[in-house]
Amino acid sequence: MKTTFRTNVFLIVALLCLLAPAGVRAADFLVNAEWLEQHIQDPKLVVLEVRYHPHRYSTVGHIPGAVQVQRFKDLGDNFGHPTMRFPVREAFQATLRAWGVNNDSTLVIYDDSMTALASRLYYLLELYGFDMRRVKILNGGALGWTAFNKLSKEPAKRPRGNVTLKPANRKMAVEWTGVYSDVVARRDPGIVLLDARPRDMYSGKLVQHSIQGGHIPGAINIVSLEGVDGQNQAWKAADELAALYRDVPKDKTVYAYCHDGFRSTLAWLQLKTLGYRDVRVYNGGWDDWGNNLSLPVVVGDKPYDGDFDL
Repeated sequence: MKTTFRTNVFLIVALLCLLAPAGVRAADFLVNAEWLEQHIQDPKLVVLEVRYHPHRYSTVGHIPGAVQVQRFKDLGDNFGHPTMRFPVREAFQATLRAWGVNNDSTLVIYDDSMTALASRLYYLLELYGFDMRRVKILNGGALGWTAFNKLSKEPAKRPRGNVTLKPANRKMAVEWTGVYSDVVARRDPGIVLLDARPRDMYSGKLVQHSIQGGHIPGAINIVSLEGVDGQNQAWKAADELAALYRDVPKDKTVYAYCHDGFRSTLAWLQLKTLGYRDVRVYNGGWDDWGNNLSLPVVVGDKPYDGDFDL
């Protein structure tokens, strides 16, 4: 009875995927728990867990064989300011090798945060030239896996890898100087500045992770997490994603930011999936801008206010 029920559930999920709009079907980096079950014994497969609270790797458990990713230490610049600037190539390469990643590895990334954490790791892999045809994100994350599978508390043991990364793709990122010059100073009509944080952080009602609230002058607010179903931790259909970003023209360059580079990389990935060609992530985000008292800030729910309306 249990096997029959499980089979029926998977058939329903598969049918829904077939009926989904083309944009979601084209997102072939998204895989489900059934796919992972079928491939988990592949010797070239490396499963990477990025939990919001990293201690749960050990206390709650993880997918058997999954390597722990400590989201701040492993995905940021440990000696830079702010901490969540992108790690340099050499440091990130050493981290990947410690996880057992080789050039021909297939990577499956999952989190418990609606793929926002997984997207940061996905972004860094593309930033440094890893073969992205070999990188998958587990749609539904830890929740999707535990629907039919157990977790393990045994730490993963993998031989050291030998992956070799490339220099950073500069067209994928933007520094504060570019944001200030292109958006604040010149108001380049070819650029859309996108703040991917929740609305109360954008407006300044909630001050978090910085000493001041608000947003960068000119930024529009689109909450990237609204593109994921919080109940099942899975991406929404392509038409819903397209509706979320309907105010962002596809012929524009998009600069995306959030507080520390997780929601913004989710926005980057969503936009790329929808066919946007030039999307860049602000290296440092609001943790950089909002803690620099020399830089201008707008408070409220509009892109500009006060002197910036002129």
